[in-house]
Amino acid sequence: MSESLERPDVVLPLSLSARARAAEALRAGAARGDLEATLGEVRHDWTLAEARALHDLPFFELVDRARAVHRQHHVEGEVQLCTLLSVKTGGCPEDCAYCPQSSHHETSIEPEKMLDVGEVLGAAKRAREAGATRFCMGAAWREVKEGPAFDKVVKMVEGVKELGLEACCTLGMLTPAQAKRLKDAGLDAYNHNLDTSRDAYGSIISTRTYDDRLRTLAAVREAGITVCSGGIIGMGESIDDRCMMLVELARMDPQPESVPINALVRVAGTPLESLPPVEAVEFVRMIATARLMMPRSMVRLSAGRSDMSRETQLLCLYAGANSIFYGDRLLTTPNPDVSDDRGLLDDAGVRPMSPRP
Repeated sequence: MSESLERPDVVLPLSLSARARAAEALRAGAARGDLEATLGEVRHDWTLAEARALHDLPFFELVDRARAVHRQHHVEGEVQLCTLLSVKTGGCPEDCAYCPQSSHHETSIEPEKMLDVGEVLGAAKRAREAGATRFCMGAAWREVKEGPAFDKVVKMVEGVKELGLEACCTLGMLTPAQAKRLKDAGLDAYNHNLDTSRDAYGSIISTRTYDDRLRTLAAVREAGITVCSGGIIGMGESIDDRCMMLVELARMDPQPESVPINALVRVAGTPLESLPPVEAVEFVRMIATARLMMPRSMVRLSAGRSDMSRETQLLCLYAGANSIFYGDRLLTTPNPDVSDDRGLLDDAGVRPMSPRP
């Protein structure tokens, strides 16, 4: 099998000889010095060569290394349960190729009016009673606009905090002043994914630039809100694109506190609906590589779990994922139900994380 991964529309596994060379590159330091000696340290100078050398290690070696780093920095046997609710669904002017809420695509998702504050807080209370400690509110906006809708989001954040939950939002682009207002309301985290590498980004989105995303993350960080940022694999990107996305995140100082790794959910009517599913081993590789490059971050096993076997999800938890999205929907796409996830955690021998003080 060819080891070339340069075509953006084809992602192929490396041959055994290429994997052996990758392992040798790691032992040689991947042109940096003693990379192996730095595993477990928080670094902000990662290179693509180093990330690729880790990603391409023999599978069991990669998972073992990631497991060791995970145990170095995180409580053994704990997984945070997060619930994500769409508070404003559909009608988004962005053209993200993966998103069924985009107004550019003909999908089954119809625009809906924004939920009332009481509806959202009722959902947050139910999530808390089911064991979630983090509640995230998403709105299908290109950017936050001042006015009644943003005022409602601020009240939602305040109410979620009063319930004793971590509060997270994903609302599109933010200005520094808007980020500060959310911080003043008690917001703990803001999700704004990079989605993919800078090079692959233009094939997925044309209505917002990569630097637009980075500016929002900078505004969030400046306001004192923790950063939740990751990406999606399975959109036709190369392995180098996947690794470069992790490099971009790992170079942030500080690194994102949360790193969601998503598998593409193929939705009818979106431009990516016919792409093949992500191979299980390739998804676990991304979880493990993220754990090694961002050892203190919460690595979140995110979208796409409904198409994953229980064994794949267990391997992800073993390789360093320590958070899952909990509840039967992720915005508008399916997610395993609560009883299935409880069974999964029982099988893994892990417990839900307790609320933070």
